[in-house]
Amino acid sequence: MEHRVPEKLKLFPSSEADREAVRDQLERMLAHPLFRHSRRYPSLLRYVVEHTLRGDPTELKERTLGVAVFGREPDYDNNADPVVRTTAGEIRKRIAQYYHEGGHDSEIRIDLAAGSYVPEFLPPQPNSTPSPTTLVPALPTASHRPVRILCYAVALVAVALIGALFWMKPWAPRPALDRFWRPVLASPDTALLCVGQRQFLGTSPESAQQNMADLPKPIIGSTGTSTAPPTLFTLYYLGSENVALHDAVTLSRLAGALQARGKAYQIRAQASTSFADLRNRPVVLVGALDNDWTMRLMGQLRFSFERDQSIYWIKDAKSPTDRSRSVSYSMPYRQLSQDYGLISRVLDPTTERMVVVAGGLTGYGTMAAGEFLASPAYMEELARSAPRDWDTKNMQIVIATKVIDGVSGPPRVLYSYFW
Repeated sequence: MEHRVPEKLKLFPSSEADREAVRDQLERMLAHPLFRHSRRYPSLLRYVVEHTLRGDPTELKERTLGVAVFGREPDYDNNADPVVRTTAGEIRKRIAQYYHEGGHDSEIRIDLAAGSYVPEFLPPQPNSTPSPTTLVPALPTASHRPVRILCYAVALVAVALIGALFWMKPWAPRPALDRFWRPVLASPDTALLCVGQRQFLGTSPESAQQNMADLPKPIIGSTGTSTAPPTLFTLYYLGSENVALHDAVTLSRLAGALQARGKAYQIRAQASTSFADLRNRPVVLVGALDNDWTMRLMGQLRFSFERDQSIYWIKDAKSPTDRSRSVSYSMPYRQLSQDYGLISRVLDPTTERMVVVAGGLTGYGTMAAGEFLASPAYMEELARSAPRDWDTKNMQIVIATKVIDGVSGPPRVLYSYFW
């Protein structure tokens, strides 16, 4: 039977608090096994819900959804490739199964009516139980004493619940930092913290013999390849098992931010992280030039990391010749006076998972990015100038930090981009 929305309820949600409640209900549904083990269903349902909450449901057409959600070409044949229709049909079945289960009657209802890609929202069914004030009539006789005691107990519980609500203030705006991390926190899967590793010097383009002439030999052959199985010395002193101090500090900050919000996480080095790992959970990438996954996944976005010989810079696809945000790796270490970092939070179309990136042109930029992502004050400042629904959008933030005598200063936002 088709589910119809009463006219008097079509005004829901009418406030920002209502819209936040709908988003919370969406995350609750997507965490359910009916949706959790799929990639297509959550992507489509999340997209149509967010666009409806923003007030632009006119964009929710089959071809538009095929391009925006499933990466189809703008002129694709939707009759030959009915991915949107079949996915929406399966979503409708799963929504019906979800609300058919016990325990969901008191939740907001999110529906996707047949023949439409615009979701409908119904508030929770009002509680028909009389209020405590209607349950306490004058009961003078002793035979009514148990009823009177029960009514008093109900009234006390109601007062306690009201007090708890005023203490917790669920209607109050959430801290901006919590809103930034919400897509990661809402996932039922353990988050993956993937930290960059410096390149193994024994196989790097730079000749190890130039800087390591006094190390035990033979370690490196004339072609730059190993002539013998690596020893513990080559593995740990030269190499690939090491993590830069700046990355380690950033890693600890971000791990602390997740732990403070009750999110379970796992730490892996980028060399031991596979593409399958990125598709199975939300990912936080630490580092840029030393993290291959950062370079690969950010390469198609507006802001990305680029290299030309010893010059590294943050590229803006809208102004590709601008290298003002650059660092020369050939300069003396102590002459570095400013570094740049990039923060990204995107639903990556390749992995279909939420990806957060904190990386810099050098380690100072990475540390500044990590400081930004762990600081409520910086995120609140960003939120004040961001779009109203910024926390539901993909975003990139370009930051700069002063470097004085090898110590980085606080991060400063240069650009913020939301889509």
